[in-house]
Amino acid sequence: MRLDRRTLVAAAAAMLSGGAQARAETVPAPGTNLDVIDLWPGLPPGGGGPIAADGRFDESRDGVISNVARPCLLVMRAPKPNGAALLVAAGGGYRRIDIGNEGIPVARWLATVGITAFVLIYRLPGEGWAAGADAPLQDVQRALRLVRAGAVTYGIDPERVGVLGFSAGGHLMGEAAMRASAETYAGLDASDALSARPELAGLIYPVITLLPPFDRTSTRRILAGDPPDPVKASAYSVETHVREKAPPTFLAQAADDPIAVVDNSLLMYAALRGALVPAELHLFERGGHGFGLGVPGSPAAAWSGLFLTWMRRRGFLRA
Repeated sequence: MRLDRRTLVAAAAAMLSGGAQARAETVPAPGTNLDVIDLWPGLPPGGGGPIAADGRFDESRDGVISNVARPCLLVMRAPKPNGAALLVAAGGGYRRIDIGNEGIPVARWLATVGITAFVLIYRLPGEGWAAGADAPLQDVQRALRLVRAGAVTYGIDPERVGVLGFSAGGHLMGEAAMRASAETYAGLDASDALSARPELAGLIYPVITLLPPFDRTSTRRILAGDPPDPVKASAYSVETHVREKAPPTFLAQAADDPIAVVDNSLLMYAALRGALVPAELHLFERGGHGFGLGVPGSPAAAWSGLFLTWMRRRGFLRA
């Protein structure tokens, strides 16, 4: 189902009063002019979950999302599409989704270079979903299939659909790439007969491992518990699922990252290299965590150009 998010924001604003209503109307949340594609025709697999003010999710004025009741895609169309599409997953430690920093700005940049971007609003495992830690992976697998099913509508090539994730969103997109064959939910319609395998993956300052000694992240606490369940910690560590047929993968991270320490990308690169999966890794001396597109002119901001060059070299971008 496609809807304009402006309709949703107006409905939510109507529920407010006085100054709060004025602020909601004059300071729209990021991406309010984008179409929305609901991922599931009814309740997501297993049911459960929170209640959101507008029925889908709650969003602050700076684009921080929580209470994801109905996971969906926000569509950023390219003015001059080249047929390529990327699903974008912002981070937030699986406690929230920061589309204001890592979702909408990245999607806007992708659109300027001809890539149709789909910002993924995925379920947060700690918000009461029966599917638990598998809920976000169910969402991204369904999203990949729906994007391929809508290839004609959105002017994209179903053979050129990739994923791009940041921080915990990088963990999720790493899972999507490395566990594409996992059957995480029962098929609902014809879309579910399509492939959930992305053609390539971009993982930017990703959380990869939930195993010691690099397990001091919110992602580990949400997915594996605190104290962690060793079986879950291993099962949800992306590097343990790398196999020879995995999609080509691009990695970028700052060496001074205090959250997802640089060992995450190093472990992932070693696993990809060991499985003979095409991979490219870029490490920047400084940049910290959560830099998004990066401050213009800073070393970490170079990742976007490097990523474009890598995709073009792989034949993903064509006129």
